[in-house]
Amino acid sequence: MTKEEVLNRLKEGNERFTADNKEGKLQDKSRREELTKGQSPYAIVLSCADSRVVPEHAFDSGLGELFTVRVAGNVANSSSIASMEYAVAHLGSEVIVVMGHESCGAVSAALSGGNNGYNLNHLLSHIAPAIAASGKDAPVNDVVKKNAQLTAEELKTRSTIIREAVESGKVQIVPAYYNLDSGKVDFL
Repeated sequence: MTKEEVLNRLKEGNERFTADNKEGKLQDKSRREELTKGQSPYAIVLSCADSRVVPEHAFDSGLGELFTVRVAGNVANSSSIASMEYAVAHLGSEVIVVMGHESCGAVSAALSGGNNGYNLNHLLSHIAPAIAASGKDAPVNDVVKKNAQLTAEELKTRSTIIREAVESGKVQIVPAYYNLDSGKVDFL
């Protein structure tokens, strides 16, 4: 598939999801058996770990179609970047979607500040640039969208593998925003 076809497939899957008309294909025993030979996901989705946001459902995709990386606040840390590098370099994925979501708890925590312990403070520090770009008093959902956009850009600056794939036209990175109430994904 071309990058445009991948994006259309994601959008069509999301339309089915929001209309409660999921196809639910590629989720049976024959698909599981097929995937024992390997994987070639057509897209990578960097998404929040929030239990309400499940990319495979949101895009009505089956087993082996999405390479999903989930971490609170959909931040680009060393491990999440390395995972995406693997999918670009070894699996041939051509589209990366960086998907934030409505009412993100990690973004809310970053906006609130305070001491959340070493590990959570470290994770939340990745959201600080979006807060700085949006303003401390910006609504949480504005910061979520800015975070997705900045993270999409950050992937190119922090990863030679991803940057070279984007520069060569092999990979496209798209920020997105998931609406909790409707399930609709807005591509930013």
